Order: sequence, then C-alpha cells, then structure tokens
Amino acid sequence: MKPLARQSNSPSDCDECVLQVLTTVPVIMRAIRAEMRSRRPAGLSVPQFRALAFLYRREGVSLSQVAERMGLMLPTVSKMIDTLVKRGFVVRDVSSTDRRCVVLKLTSEGKSAYDSANRYAQARLAEDLKALSPSERENIARSMRVLRRIFMPAE
Repeated sequence: MKPLARQSNSPSDCDECVLQVLTTVPVIMRAIRAEMRSRRPAGLSVPQFRALAFLYRREGVSLSQVAERMGLMLPTVSKMIDTLVKRGFVVRDVSSTDRRCVVLKLTSEGKSAYDSANRYAQARLAEDLKALSPSERENIARSMRVLRRIFMPAE
C-alpha cells in the first residue's frame, strides 16, 4: 500500500509555485504569440492581428471593448477596425439587444485567417512538447486544467 503524500501549505512551497508560474507562463506565451504573429495574413499589422484574435474569442463586442482590451484610444482602434472591415475580416453589425449599438464580428475570412495562424501555433507547440515523456505531458495537461479552473473567469 502506498503511503499518502503529505500536503504542505508552507509559504516556501507556495512561493516556489508562484515563481514557476511567473517565470514560465510569459516564456510560453511569448513563443505562442511569436508563432501566431509570424503566420498572420500578409499586410496585417500585429495590433490588427491582436484585434482579430480578440474578436475571435469575444464575438459581438463593441469598438470600446476592443479599445479597452488593447489599451488603445478609441480613434486608433476605429481606424484599425475600418481597415479590417475593408479587408473583409470584420463586419459591423447592429446589436441584437440594443439597436443603437454597433457590434463587431469576424467574417468567415477573418475566422479562417485566425484559425490558420492558430493551427500553425498548435503544430509548433506539439512539436516542442514531443521532447517530453508521455508522463511529463500528462502532468502538464493536468496542471493546466487546474490553473484554468482557478484563473478562468466565470462566463
């Protein structure tokens, strides 16, 4: 019979966990973002691609919400969205709940552009993770599920 593992809630255990998350997550996100940005459609700036990614995850948001998320001024984001509309990646639509509000949605071309970049990033990440043992990959997957449960906002 296997003895039960003792759980420790000492500050040093928590500090080590925090340190690992704070030093590892940014490195992983930088690699994912770099891969996705390298696969963005030709002529699409990084901020435009960021807006596309936000709309992919949060379809039907307002221009103000995009500006707030990106930390940019409303006129800057408006001009950026105008370009995405002209390129056929985004459409402006009337809100279903308030006719006075305009919401932004990706077109099928916009979704396809984001999906393509995302597939490349997934393939690259899978290639990188192949260097790990199946047990290590399972440990990471389990840890990510735990972190998602803690940090994922309730929707």
